[in-house]
Amino acid sequence: MCGIVGYIGKRDVAPLLLEGLQRLEYRGYDSAGIAIHGKSGGLKTAKAKGRVRELEARLPKRFAGTTGIAHTRWATHGAPTDANAHPHLDAEGKVAVVHNGIIDNADELRAKLAADGVEFASETDTEILAHLIGRSQGDKLEDKVRQALRLIEGTYGIAVLHADFADRIVVARNGSPVVLGIGEHEMFVSSDVAALVSHTRQVVTLDDGEMATLKADDYRTYTTEGSRTSASPTTVEWEAESYDMGGHDTYMHKEISEQADAVDRVLRGRIDDRFSTVRLGGLNLDAREARGVRRVKILGCGSAYHAGQIGAQMIEELARIPADAEPASEFRYRNAVVDPDTLYIAVSQSGETYDTLAAVQELKRKGARVLGVVNVVGSAIARETDGGVYVHAGPEVCVVSTKCFTNTAVAFALLALHLGRIRDLSVADGKRIIAGLRRLPEQIAEVLRGEEEIKKLAAEYADAKSMMFVGRVRGYPVAREASLKLKEVSYVHAEAYPASELKHGPLALIEPAVPTVAIVPDDDLLEKNRATLEEIKARSGRILAVAHQEQEKADDTIVVPKNEVELDPILMGIPLQLLAYHSALALGRDIDKPRNLAKSVTVE
Repeated sequence: MCGIVGYIGKRDVAPLLLEGLQRLEYRGYDSAGIAIHGKSGGLKTAKAKGRVRELEARLPKRFAGTTGIAHTRWATHGAPTDANAHPHLDAEGKVAVVHNGIIDNADELRAKLAADGVEFASETDTEILAHLIGRSQGDKLEDKVRQALRLIEGTYGIAVLHADFADRIVVARNGSPVVLGIGEHEMFVSSDVAALVSHTRQVVTLDDGEMATLKADDYRTYTTEGSRTSASPTTVEWEAESYDMGGHDTYMHKEISEQADAVDRVLRGRIDDRFSTVRLGGLNLDAREARGVRRVKILGCGSAYHAGQIGAQMIEELARIPADAEPASEFRYRNAVVDPDTLYIAVSQSGETYDTLAAVQELKRKGARVLGVVNVVGSAIARETDGGVYVHAGPEVCVVSTKCFTNTAVAFALLALHLGRIRDLSVADGKRIIAGLRRLPEQIAEVLRGEEEIKKLAAEYADAKSMMFVGRVRGYPVAREASLKLKEVSYVHAEAYPASELKHGPLALIEPAVPTVAIVPDDDLLEKNRATLEEIKARSGRILAVAHQEQEKADDTIVVPKNEVELDPILMGIPLQLLAYHSALALGRDIDKPRNLAKSVTVE
């Protein structure tokens, strides 16, 4: 969740670090700080509660150096305050640490240090690590960090400065991303490539249990036990401009508007017209192995989980394999039965979501075959899984997921078609689905052209005290994702239910002040969905329908173009992204940085 940036080279470091922090603001944070090696020796620090601009305003005029680390913090241990902001120092002020993650045995370590006379300046778990490094008897900074980490239980991505080792930055990873940027006579480090791409596209991503030493002219990687590792740089796919707003007022609006192009990317080069199927070479799953799959279990969190629900339905419909989706955060704790004939699929936009990564690692430990559906090339889940599908949505900066959710659903359509054609899906049905996939980009563009009408509807519904979202079968995951979007970005309370469940309790909530958004596709359940609208109207409920044709019983209808029934959920979710966006805009919310949330959830 938090953001790390570091630099060592010849340039003035403070402006570089502030620029990097600004590129990481989308991750969600409540304070920021910076530490540098001063030109006259020793460490200099500045910290501030609030935004990066407050930190920048607080920097002393003489804050020059060529080596430094910086951080944006999302509060876990201790409230958002100047004192709790990173970097944290040891008692002598020689060690500075920035840290993403959580130290699970923090209370125990804090008590031991306090008993030894250590006085703490903050409530954070990170300060413990600074004191442990400062008190270590290791001769080199690498040794000091290594000895401290042996005492730590939990997750971390860290960068460390030491006043006595001004020629280096030492970094380490366990469960939280650390990426090295390789420049010309300069090195960078960050928790996200977004902070690096304006300076270098050559990166090295550390694995769990790996450390690195950065000097101006070189770097080396090694395990926390000291064994050297070989890490060769790879090239980042996206350029710095991909992380800019591109003339839009918010990243969320930019990313919603990019979806036609994004879907075209995920399809490009993958359709095989000869056999009415798709090519997914990264699966590492041959036809014989695919035919042996007896069940599919999809794991993800938040929007990734909802995309997994859509994917599970597609796999059942097209491949006729029993499939379901489950929150990875629940799966990893319930001692699930791991079946050798089950194909497990981990879904994550960042590829670093800690709950999902932990579920993957547990499944691998038990011998399961696990595929990944992720957006970020080279991410932890991409490296840990046996194969998978990249969704190629491009950088997604806004905290709430839009284009990545859509591309993930399309990626599942490709996977379902692939599995279906290996099994019993006919050539005719394969051609039908391929034709539907090819129509998606233009149909998405058509939906987006109706934004002004959706904006007017959002203004009418934004004052609701609560909203209900309902859908049946294919429409239910759409309702869940739309409800989540509204909550995340507008802070309007919303609930999502299967439409068939209304009469089993939620109908008690229906009243004029609680509008219902109903997903009404033109499929074999159309009349059932219309009956639901009748139930709501009979109780004076206000209805906004998302449908393929005007709905007589609805107060308002957003009409979306019709595709194949299996693919309709992909299109029906897009106007509801716009509804959430314009509702938040009407309510004056901070759209790209919603309160209490972060983009990449790398802690429990």
